[in-house]
Amino acid sequence: MAQVSMTVRMDSDIKAAFDSLCQQFGMSANAAMNVFANAVVKTGSIPFKITAFPFEDKVMKDFYAFRRAVAESDRPELTMEEINEEIRLAREER
Repeated sequence: MAQVSMTVRMDSDIKAAFDSLCQQFGMSANAAMNVFANAVVKTGSIPFKITAFPFEDKVMKDFYAFRRAVAESDRPELTMEEINEEIRLAREER
């Protein structure tokens, strides 16, 4: 199979950390990029989770914990006004 060259631009600190980790793994950065590309092609997807909001998992865990707490309490269901207030407060925190 013919080999081709590819140029990748990245932050110099990330590159240094990447090179260091690859060396600890016993491979070059070039080999690591080939492993990544092969995984993408083989699976047809990026081999790790990509989200727009890194805090999404925590938010969802908090939401489900809150929902469980409400379900287990004697407190009546939230009103639409209370729900809207919770949403407004969550948006302010972003």
